[in-house]
Amino acid sequence: MSQPAKLRLATVWLAGCSGCHMSFLDLDEWLIELAPRIEMVFSPIASDTKTYPEAVDVALVEGGVGNSDNLALIRQVRQRTRLLVSFGDCAITANVPGLRNPLAGPAAVLDRSYLDLADGSARWPHAPGLVPELLERVLPVHELVPVDLFLPGCPPPAGRIRAVLEALLQGERPLMEGPEMIRFG
Repeated sequence: MSQPAKLRLATVWLAGCSGCHMSFLDLDEWLIELAPRIEMVFSPIASDTKTYPEAVDVALVEGGVGNSDNLALIRQVRQRTRLLVSFGDCAITANVPGLRNPLAGPAAVLDRSYLDLADGSARWPHAPGLVPELLERVLPVHELVPVDLFLPGCPPPAGRIRAVLEALLQGERPLMEGPEMIRFG
């Protein structure tokens, strides 16, 4: 009897705080049960892979899209992933990273960050590639690429993440209804 194919799982961190990834780690002992059932192919916390791979089954994408690097990565993730999950409120609504949206564009954000709040060495970073170009606004993932599933929470609780992953591992679509599965915040 052959073993079922492992789920090729990726987690991606865009403009966010890493809270969703920390909640993923809060799966605690269940991660040991999960490990033989998946192949973690890309993750800032569980993989040293720097290039997003082909043929990913599921990607949990944390954070909004706030800069040129985020934009390039989310397009690549969508192209190479069968099921893309907006993982947490920032991916779904832009949430906290989107608080910069009322400012008058990237120059105002950089002025505030590198000049107004500086303590003695006030200047923009000018080395090429040091700071990716900021987009005019931080956008939720679904405004740029199609999203297959929304997993809300700031961060989503570990139990919600587990329920979604268990359904996906069984080849089912998670049932996203009721306060335990759809509550924001």
